[in-house]
Amino acid sequence: MTTTKKSVCLVGLLVMMLGWGGCSNDKVGPVREAASNKDIYQQAYVYGFPMLMNYGVMYEYFVDRNSGQFKAPFNQIYNEARVFTPKDTAIVTPNSDTPYSFVGLDLRAEPIVLCVPKIEKTRYYDVQLVDMYTFNYGYIGSRATGNDAGCYMVAGPDWKGETPKGINKVFHCETQFGLAGYRTQLFGPKDMPNVVKVQSGYKVQTLSQFLKQPPPPPAPAIDFPAFTKDDMKLPFPKYLNFVLQFCPPVEEEKALRAKFATVGIEAGKPFDLDKLSEAQKAEEALGVKEGYDSIVKWKDNIGTNVNGWLIGSILGDRAFFKGNWLQRAAGALAGIYGNSAEEAVYPLAKSDSAGNPLDGSKRNYTLTFANGQYPPVNAFWSVTMYDGKTQLLIENPIHRYLINSPMIPEMKKNKDGSLTLYIQKDAPSADKKSNWLPAPDGPIYMVMRLYWPKETPPSILPAGSGTWQPPAIQVAQ
Repeated sequence: MTTTKKSVCLVGLLVMMLGWGGCSNDKVGPVREAASNKDIYQQAYVYGFPMLMNYGVMYEYFVDRNSGQFKAPFNQIYNEARVFTPKDTAIVTPNSDTPYSFVGLDLRAEPIVLCVPKIEKTRYYDVQLVDMYTFNYGYIGSRATGNDAGCYMVAGPDWKGETPKGINKVFHCETQFGLAGYRTQLFGPKDMPNVVKVQSGYKVQTLSQFLKQPPPPPAPAIDFPAFTKDDMKLPFPKYLNFVLQFCPPVEEEKALRAKFATVGIEAGKPFDLDKLSEAQKAEEALGVKEGYDSIVKWKDNIGTNVNGWLIGSILGDRAFFKGNWLQRAAGALAGIYGNSAEEAVYPLAKSDSAGNPLDGSKRNYTLTFANGQYPPVNAFWSVTMYDGKTQLLIENPIHRYLINSPMIPEMKKNKDGSLTLYIQKDAPSADKKSNWLPAPDGPIYMVMRLYWPKETPPSILPAGSGTWQPPAIQVAQ
């Protein structure tokens, strides 16, 4: 593509979960005005797709203690003293660079206060605030607020009041639940105790606890419906109706919500698929199929092709999307909970320099950074390997899922000072093994991460048209 479609990576559902292949013949772009029930279902599916992916994560992380992915109850922080591995399957294209911390935010009763410690200036961190729409509505961290200690309040849509004393900034969430995802930079395996020390300084309190005041009445208990991969298909209206009751409609969406209500998709309303007529079921099935195909097609054409890497800016806040729900859904499918471009840019690669699909079962590859031509960042960069079918990390004999800038001192450079990464499923010769990025025995999906990208040339910003370009992935000779 020659134009940029306006930036991608924690817990999501696999592309393969839906079990559909192929792409719609519809022109990729904002969802058209609905002219039939089928079109309304298609539009509702595209609109609700990232919200249901988010609910699936929320349910596994903060509700279902037996999910195998459970982290902690709402409003309690969970610190991971490790990086993600192939065992972490709740999120597509998971970041394996930084140990994570998570807070599932329940903002119904009162705001939540997030306090961070003073962190050394050389260590990057960010706290990404994501609502139930999957909008990135706020940031705390090295780029956004600096590395000094501070306390920040997250308030739900019903909160009205003045900024309390001792609060550096108030973030307003449009939905009653949300996610705070913390990334803390790890300089290497021996640095993990230092990361744990930083994580121990992350504090989460209700506003009443922070102010040392009596708490307000608790919010009503919720019977969260269990959620599986199949619920992203035909039963989706039932779950979207559940989610929408925690998402008060903003002016931008009122007409859209009214349109959805004509087919039974409405906040808090029951939706029984079995009560639809056969004709209605056929309309819904076709709408869901076409909606999903359009999401996949947009995802596969994200951004501008630069040396085989697709570079674009596809995730952000509400203002960023300008009502393009298809772009929002494609961004979630590419890597839900990805950062906004000013925080991180994610070039994606599935093809080599000649445009052929990357496949570890057929070829070996190289990626060479010229001397001094590493990705221009204020923090750090990485290249991560994923299975091309699932977008998950892959098992390999050396347990290496990425190569990042802190690893460079331990890697072997070429005589001209350039750095070559060897991308293949089998171990290379001993003199190249330090630079080996293990690949799957099949389709390859690679993601480059540029954390806190530099804004002055050379820069990857604006994403897709910046002065710095990633090198092409070459077939090994």
